[in-house]
Amino acid sequence: MMRAAGLLVWKAHQIARQMVAPGVSTAAIDAKIEEMFAEEDAVPLFKGVPGTVPFPAVTCMSVNDEVVHGIPSDRPLVEGDIVSIDTGCKIGGWCGDAAVTYPVGQISAEKQKLLDVTLGVLMLAIELMASEDRWSGVAAEMEKYVRDHGFSTVENFVGHGIGRDMHEDPQVPNFVNREFLKKGDFTLEPGVVIAVEPMVNVGTKEVELLNDHWTQATRDRLPSAHFEHTIAMTQDGPRILTSAPDEGG
Repeated sequence: MMRAAGLLVWKAHQIARQMVAPGVSTAAIDAKIEEMFAEEDAVPLFKGVPGTVPFPAVTCMSVNDEVVHGIPSDRPLVEGDIVSIDTGCKIGGWCGDAAVTYPVGQISAEKQKLLDVTLGVLMLAIELMASEDRWSGVAAEMEKYVRDHGFSTVENFVGHGIGRDMHEDPQVPNFVNREFLKKGDFTLEPGVVIAVEPMVNVGTKEVELLNDHWTQATRDRLPSAHFEHTIAMTQDGPRILTSAPDEGG
């Protein structure tokens, strides 16, 4: 049942992939995804999330140095941008959630490396979920992978359990610290479903909240990337629920 939600999230990202281009606004992409969710009778997970200002869109659109929770706008994308698109929906009472960072036209070598490393660390995590007993073993390797490539892992935001609700226990960090080892570590066993979402920065790991009350940007204004999948632990190992139909089954 969660796979059904995951497939709709995958479908949303196909809309985004086709639309991302110089001159296209993030608001236009968001509107198309909202239209698709409505046609499929899916409930968007992001729109109306409480805050100082309720979140106004069905996607988060974070451009260049924006890390996460960016609000779609009429500002057109330009050649050389990168845009992190995060979206989720609920259908039949179950949730799916995924993020991809897209290049806008031709991007710099540094930005391409950032995208490659961020997607690479997500795929590394999924691979390790088949062999590690506890999340801390996966998270430690994720942190090392990012550091070895010269980038930093955002620590203010982490992944999460997901099921009937978008955010459930446990918290799923992309790094390891003493507090997590003491209080937060968990076993990777069949029945666990988590959203793994590394956010990787070119420079500092530190982020700050912008004036719109939602968008988080890198403190040094250097680029950031974000990739995410919803992943179920099964008897046969990890299964990606937000992948293409021929990849997730």
